[in-house]
Amino acid sequence: MSKLFTLDEVAQHNSREDCWVVIFGKVYDATKFLEEHPGGDEIILKSTGKDVTAEFDDVGHSHEAWHILGGLYVGDVDKSNIKTEYAPAKLQLDPNRNKQDKTKAFIIKFFQFLVPFIILNVAFAFYSKS
Repeated sequence: MSKLFTLDEVAQHNSREDCWVVIFGKVYDATKFLEEHPGGDEIILKSTGKDVTAEFDDVGHSHEAWHILGGLYVGDVDKSNIKTEYAPAKLQLDPNRNKQDKTKAFIIKFFQFLVPFIILNVAFAFYSKS
């Protein structure tokens, strides 16, 4: 069973030497990851000791980022004394969501290249016959 922390307990870990964040109801110790974060340590430091679920979700982190989070996990948020629903309904804990979005983007870019290519080839074929 994982350790439970209140949001007040998490808020006490709010420095460069002791940096905790909450993402989707889980508590992570990001202290050792500060120097490795691709976006720089300032991004994490300005949110340390807080729930950063919305910010984490908005960025659309990679599968690798989700894997790294697993190594930083220290426990869960105790939701028993939180009066409102913890995470907004629109947020979904789905590490493959960003991968799906990238696939759609690839397909769109592929067709953006393919359609003009076909039109140019058809035009060239008609021009060559004339």
